[in-house]
Amino acid sequence: MTLPALLFLVVAGVGAGLTGSVAGLASLVSYPALLAVGLPPLSANVTNTIALLGTTVGAAAGSRPELTGQRDRLKRLCAVTAAGGALGARLLLSTPPGVFTAIVPFLIAGASILLFLGPRLRKNHGHGQALSPMAGAGAFAVAIYGGYFGAAAGVLMLALLSTVWTQSLARSNAAKNIATGAANFIAAVVFAFTGKAAWPAVVALCLGSVLGSWLGPAIVRRVPAAPLRVLIGLGGLALAGTLAYRAFAV
Repeated sequence: MTLPALLFLVVAGVGAGLTGSVAGLASLVSYPALLAVGLPPLSANVTNTIALLGTTVGAAAGSRPELTGQRDRLKRLCAVTAAGGALGARLLLSTPPGVFTAIVPFLIAGASILLFLGPRLRKNHGHGQALSPMAGAGAFAVAIYGGYFGAAAGVLMLALLSTVWTQSLARSNAAKNIATGAANFIAAVVFAFTGKAAWPAVVALCLGSVLGSWLGPAIVRRVPAAPLRVLIGLGGLALAGTLAYRAFAV
């Protein structure tokens, strides 16, 4: 891989880390960047999953105020998402490519709409702070998807957490980064031994994502929740439309 390509991936990593920690849409930036430098789709997916561990590291470092007081429930949540991520990675390596292609746009669109409705749903269905069995099952399903492909898995997780937990969007966003990071970590461990990762690209993308994701929580902390929720939701709908076009266009 050439030096210009690696520098391009560092810059893309900054964008992916920033977008991922703020909106859960890191792969919207990083995955196309990997395809642009010549990686085939499966290798790009595997490389992307490993490299975006940097997003979790940077987001955790930048979100310490928002993570305060969430340790116990995050332990339980991360155990669930790690198991889901392992299953998703296994599915990717053992099923034909494109199995989830048709359903993914609908999952992302549904999550985006759920983000818009989150405050109303909390108001109508009570307040919670613990990880209920239903929320745990939802997190497990999101983590399976995250380990398999991952584009907008953060949007799915943020929609879930912002609906079932009564707290600020910034705190739910911080929890989302850790929960999806646990799924990503286990999937990355599985993928690291498949031989399909492009390691120079992993390093370049990871370095950029650490910086971008470290800056992201500061933005979430300062931007009003309602406009940010709308922005994330619109970004999710745009990605859903793009993936639907790719899946169903003849």
